[in-house]
Amino acid sequence: MFAIPPRYRRKVVAVTGASAGVGRATVREFARRGYDIGLIARNTDRLHNTAREVEAAGGRACVAPADVADPAAVDAAAQRIEHELGPIAVWVNNAMATVFAPFDAVSADEFRRATEVTYLGTVYGTMAALACMRGRNRGSIVQVGSALAYRAIPLQSAYCGAKFAIRGFTDSLRVELRHQQSRIHITMIQLPAMNTPQFDWALNRMPQRPRPVPPVFAPEVAARAIYFAAHAKRREIFVGRSSYQAIFANRLVPRLLDRYLAKRGYSTQLRGVPAEEHRSNNLFEPIRGQQDVAGSFSDEERPTSWLLWLNRHRGPTLAASVALGALALITRDRAA
Repeated sequence: MFAIPPRYRRKVVAVTGASAGVGRATVREFARRGYDIGLIARNTDRLHNTAREVEAAGGRACVAPADVADPAAVDAAAQRIEHELGPIAVWVNNAMATVFAPFDAVSADEFRRATEVTYLGTVYGTMAALACMRGRNRGSIVQVGSALAYRAIPLQSAYCGAKFAIRGFTDSLRVELRHQQSRIHITMIQLPAMNTPQFDWALNRMPQRPRPVPPVFAPEVAARAIYFAAHAKRREIFVGRSSYQAIFANRLVPRLLDRYLAKRGYSTQLRGVPAEEHRSNNLFEPIRGQQDVAGSFSDEERPTSWLLWLNRHRGPTLAASVALGALALITRDRAA
C-alpha cells in the first residue's frame, strides 16, 4: 500500500495578514486543529514569532513574507508554501489596510494603496490559490469581509469601497466556478467590529484616536468563523448580531440609516482621546514591534457570538425549532 509522505499527512492552510490581529488568531485556530500553516505578511519578525506559536502547537510553519499588493510576491509565497509544506487545502484572504479620514483628506496615493492591499490583495491571493488548487480540483478559499461590505460608513471610504468590491468579485467568481463544475469552494464571512491592532496603527487624519464601532468582538470569534467557513459549504457567513442589523437596516431603511450615520457615524468611531502627533502607520510600510492578536479594546470585547453558534449548528437548531413548533401545535389542539 502506498504510504503518504509524513510532510503531506497534515492539511495546509495559507493565511494572509498572518502576523497580527484576526490573521494571527486564525493561525492559532488552525494550528490548534492540526494544520500546517503558510504565513504571509510584510513583517518578517512577527511572522517568525507566529511560526514559533505554530510549532509549539505541534505543527509546521512556512514563513513567506510578501506584500499582498504585489501579485508576483503573492504567487511566489504560494509556491514556497506548497514546496515546504505540501498542497494548500485552504487559503484565507485576510490582509487589509485602511485610512481613518474624510474622503477629501485622503490623497490619491493613500486611497490607491488601501484599495490595492484590501481589494487587489484579495484578488491576487485568490489567483494564487486557484493556481495551486485547480490541478487538484479541490480546496477552499475564504474571503474575510465585513458588515461594511453591505453598509458603508463615513471616515473609511477606501476600506468600505474595497470590501464592497471583494463581495462583487467573489460573487462573480463563485458563479464561474459553478459553471466550470469546479470542486473548489469559495466563501465570504462578514465580520462585525473586531478588537485588533488596526486602530492603533492605521493612518489617522482625525483629531481623535480611532476606535471600532461597538459592539466589539474578540479576534478569536473571527478565527472560529473562518475555520468553520473553510469546512462548511456555505455561500456566506455573517458574524455577530450587529452585522445582521447593519445589513438588514440598510435594505429596509437606507435613507434613515444615512441620516443616522451622518449624525453618529463620526463620534462612534472616535475614542474621545486626542490623536498622537506624528504617529507611525502601516499603510505603506509595516509597523515595527510585536503587535499581537488583540488591540486596545480588550476590556469591552465580546468573546463569543451566539449568532455564530446558531449558524454553526443550524441543522440541530432548525430541528429543535420544528419540534418545539409541533409540540406547541399539539398542546394547543389538546387544550382546544
